[in-house]
Amino acid sequence: MIDHINCTLENVCAHWVGNKNDELLILAKKEINIEDEILRDTLISYFFSSFKSEEYFNFYHDSDLKFNEVYNYISEIFDNSSNIFQQSVLLAKHLYEKSIHPKVKGGEFYVVYFKECFINGKTSDCVGIFKSENKDTFLKVRSTSENFNVELDKGININKLDKGCLIFNIEKENGYIVAVVDNTNKGSEAQYWIDEFLHIKQRQDEYYNTNNVLSLCKNFVTKQLPSEFDVSKADQADLLNKSVKFFKENETFDFDRFSKEVIEEETVIDSFQNYKKGFEDDFGVEIIDNFSISDSAVKKQARVFKSVIKLDKNFHIYVHGNRQMIEQGQDDKGKFYKVYYNEES
Repeated sequence: MIDHINCTLENVCAHWVGNKNDELLILAKKEINIEDEILRDTLISYFFSSFKSEEYFNFYHDSDLKFNEVYNYISEIFDNSSNIFQQSVLLAKHLYEKSIHPKVKGGEFYVVYFKECFINGKTSDCVGIFKSENKDTFLKVRSTSENFNVELDKGININKLDKGCLIFNIEKENGYIVAVVDNTNKGSEAQYWIDEFLHIKQRQDEYYNTNNVLSLCKNFVTKQLPSEFDVSKADQADLLNKSVKFFKENETFDFDRFSKEVIEEETVIDSFQNYKKGFEDDFGVEIIDNFSISDSAVKKQARVFKSVIKLDKNFHIYVHGNRQMIEQGQDDKGKFYKVYYNEES
């Protein structure tokens, strides 16, 4: 969890980074001097407010971490914060070189130094890298001695951070702890910010482990299980519910215990274990057998664990628990589900 309640903003550098195909890179001559405390507090809120996920990353490089450009520039800043402007210029140039996709928008690029930031129970200095690409239209109302004038203007919405990255001065040897936001690009062009510019990979922590095992469970129940066993949609829904329930009710995950309590049948457990090996290879992840459960990852995954039985185009049955309250059958009118309940609301 990231907390900026006691955070202070020390340095702000800004440049303009366009699309390299047809726009310019405009570099400032010096960092911005911000003396107004209200403006400082507003900027802190703008830069931090979009970082709500507990999914964190590390800088990496296929050959060696020392070849990651952003990692090196950030390390120079942490070693001596007076270097921030020089390193911000290098960061802006590096981003410009990666801004080659035709859909990449130009925008203001910020490199900011923060002190006394709080993450996962630790206090740390932090370097923020941000880019604002979109401008909102707003009204400016001015009063005169006789009337009011209304004008249109464009500016940055301080409630919408387009792109951002927070790098905490923790675990340098592993590529630091990095938090990322990209609220503008969802297609192939999005890769330029996360993969091409930052070059980061997901940090192997409790969020990573929880997210991967829940994804494993969902894929196994919805894809592998019906292809290998004679299982009804109601049984699939029940198994999804039991999986989420296990994660919500326990603080730690144990693969053998989960298999016995949730999956239960030995033949299905064997299939689950075999599927795990293929899942790791297919998705390039490592699934460990024991770890602390991340509540944040459970909440995120629970949203997509939809236990829904779709009946033609007429009805959907949402199953939230108690498999015994649903019966399936067939008569001369066709297939049917019988649903028992105590109260109607």
